[in-house]
Amino acid sequence: MVSNFECAIGANTLKFQTGKLAQQANGSVVVSYGDCVLLVTATMSKPREGIDFFPLTIDFEEKLYARGKIPGNFFRREGRPSTDAVLTDRLTDRPIRPLFPKGFRNEVQVIITPLSSDQENPLDILTVIGASTALSISNIPFEGPLGTTRMGYANGEFIVNPTFEQLETSMLDLVVAGTRDGVLMMEAGASELPEAMVLEAIEIAQETNLEVIRVQEEAVRAVGKSKVNFDEDALPEGLEERMESTLGGRLESVLSSAAGNAEQERMLGALKSELVGALEGEYDEGDVGLAFRNTTDAAFRARILAGGPRPDGRGLKEIRPISCEVGLLPRTHGTGLFSRGETQVLSIATLGSVGDAQKLDTLSPGEIKRFMLHYNFPPYSVGEARRIGSPGRREIGHGALSERALSYVIPDQDEFPYTLRLVSEILSSNGSTSMGSVCAGTLALMDAGVPIKTPIAGISIGLVTGDNGEHVILTDIQGLEDHIGDMDFKVAGSEAGITAIQLDIKVKNISMTIIREALEQAKEARLFLLDRIKETIGQARTEMSPYAPRMIRISIPVEKIGMVIGPGGKTIRGIVEETGATVDVEDDGTVTIGSSDSKASDRATEMIKDLTREVKTGEIFTGKVVKITGFGAFVQILPGKDGMVHISELADYRVPSVEDVVSVGEEITVVVIDVDPTGRVRLSRRALLQGDGDGQGTQQPAPAASGGRSDRSGPPRGGDRPSYNRGPEGGDRGGPRSGGGPPGGQQGNPRPPRRRPSFR
Repeated sequence: MVSNFECAIGANTLKFQTGKLAQQANGSVVVSYGDCVLLVTATMSKPREGIDFFPLTIDFEEKLYARGKIPGNFFRREGRPSTDAVLTDRLTDRPIRPLFPKGFRNEVQVIITPLSSDQENPLDILTVIGASTALSISNIPFEGPLGTTRMGYANGEFIVNPTFEQLETSMLDLVVAGTRDGVLMMEAGASELPEAMVLEAIEIAQETNLEVIRVQEEAVRAVGKSKVNFDEDALPEGLEERMESTLGGRLESVLSSAAGNAEQERMLGALKSELVGALEGEYDEGDVGLAFRNTTDAAFRARILAGGPRPDGRGLKEIRPISCEVGLLPRTHGTGLFSRGETQVLSIATLGSVGDAQKLDTLSPGEIKRFMLHYNFPPYSVGEARRIGSPGRREIGHGALSERALSYVIPDQDEFPYTLRLVSEILSSNGSTSMGSVCAGTLALMDAGVPIKTPIAGISIGLVTGDNGEHVILTDIQGLEDHIGDMDFKVAGSEAGITAIQLDIKVKNISMTIIREALEQAKEARLFLLDRIKETIGQARTEMSPYAPRMIRISIPVEKIGMVIGPGGKTIRGIVEETGATVDVEDDGTVTIGSSDSKASDRATEMIKDLTREVKTGEIFTGKVVKITGFGAFVQILPGKDGMVHISELADYRVPSVEDVVSVGEEITVVVIDVDPTGRVRLSRRALLQGDGDGQGTQQPAPAASGGRSDRSGPPRGGDRPSYNRGPEGGDRGGPRSGGGPPGGQQGNPRPPRRRPSFR
């Protein structure tokens, strides 16, 4: 039976429909908001043999038909998930995962299929709500439901579930997921907003979540299935006592050893192996391993909650030793090395032309991105040897968080006409490499001479909870604290406020009190880190690397864009091939020329100016004869611009035939004597020979420009006119509107949208 449920959220109505589509799944729901429609299914299978983890899979199947678009790749069908799709998967997974019973091992898969995208409302929060609803009405033992709300802030007001258009001018993009009891997950980008304002937005979002939860509960009462019974298997009787007697106090000794991450893991592994060997034949190895993890967890919590030192001997708010360096590599455009304890990140900045911006092919309305941060996590960073493949979901997610934290201080394209790429190479990892990437990225950007608005730093805050509501908040968590603790709360920002947040927890929820304390502790640590960054490099360098491209921006009339591009992109490609510079033309007539060789960029600039300049009466040019007729000769005075010298204006005597005076390919010096309203140019050689020509010959030419113009009013023939023949061989570096873009006559790069990048 088809059932419908709805509630008003923000500017639209959130609708749920069950009982119509995908009925063989354990739970399925169609979620609608505006003209966005998603099908979300949840299915469960039996547990795989021998696994000791919960195999939950979230798949956001990005279907471009939802926005009426055919995929732009060669195969014209969807391929591997885009970055947007991966981030949506992660956004859905993080609040869903803690709501399954502890010890649950059945394989669960949630598939989200967008059927319609209105290009107005973001889909990501609908995927979380849909996953919660499908799981809640299914027989899968899920301890939901949960609600998810996005918050914006513009013109002094908070906006519930803002549209893409509203997010362009919003100072906040905050997503909050929570149950009736508290917050489960947060993700945010902000324009240096103070902690108090972010807290207010979180409270409003959580109030909205309660309404979303109410409707899901209504659906569960109406169509929900009975949950499968699940009871966590109890450990065999007497195992914990045997384990404690075997280990003695050595586990506590390891947890208080203050050893490095690798050494501590080695010591814990040795204890576990000894325990398994000692109890072999008495207890199952899996039960022994689980008991060891439970005992380690309990010992760690008891030590922290009792006020004891952390595993590495630090106090609760103490940050590990910090070091910062810049300018490490000779040929890169900018480098920053940030070390915090055993976490070490090398960030490399690369500056490119406007045409190097990334082209997007997703369900979001954005089409290009000019600032990218890519995060690499090689196996040696944790002392392992394994296969290196393409970036996984974790790498993509960590890079997106760091990118979001820095994106709010990247200068606008009008101020800094570059495409920017940061690469974070994780050299050593023991806690919060994503926040280390923010700090290293700030160093690299400033070293590259990027005029960022202010430095940004980030820190990770942890949490340890007890059975009686007691809790302890930890600053700068390391690996063991992240693994055993209950929270990883990453906060990045400037001295003025927050630019990014990501909250993940392992407990069912956390209170606003804990969030408030964590934000204050993060602010204190952030200010400390910013001081260390400023001690290393106080401001962005005023001089860029000699190997970085120099960008020149000029404006041309919109109606002359076609002259620069040429038929099929021929003209712009010729400029690129001859000069070696990149040339990008935007729809408003802005032209950006880039090259690390100033002579190349100057030459390309002159060629473009010559192509688009207005010819004026009295100007003198040395040009090549390109055509001869019975009544005169046509002379190319500028690239793509010819003028006609009438036979009577070829010499200061009567000329019987044009061929008697000039020939095709010959260079002659002429003066402009008239430009008619249609743009046709009349030239004279006689006026220069006579020195009169109604006075034109006495006019001084403007400064010389490429295109064959001469500074002299000298001899009637010759002149060192620059050659416009094709230069050295080179790649076809430009389409019709982008000299640095792909070949093939595409219609170039549209001007990037004037808004902050999206990090969903």
